[in-house]
Amino acid sequence: MKAVVNIYLKEGVLDPQGKAVHHALHSLGFRNTEDVRVGKQIVLNLKGEMDEKEARKEVEDMCEKLLANTVIEDYTIEIVK
Repeated sequence: MKAVVNIYLKEGVLDPQGKAVHHALHSLGFRNTEDVRVGKQIVLNLKGEMDEKEARKEVEDMCEKLLANTVIEDYTIEIVK
C-alpha cells in the first residue's frame, strides 16, 4: 500500500519559489499562467498489515508531526492499494 501526500502553502502565504517559476515561464513565452504555486509530494510505502482507514490515520499523524508545517501548509493524502 502507498500513501501519496501533496503538501502546499496555504492560501495567502507568499510563495517566492512559485513567483520565480511564474516569471521564468513568462520569460520563456508561456504567457497563459496567472499564478504558480510550488509544493512537494511525498510517496510513502506502507506495510500491508493496515487497512485503509488505519493507514490514513497514521499518515495524517506523520503530516501533523513532521511532514508538513501546518502553520503555513495544507496537505492532501491519497491511499493507493
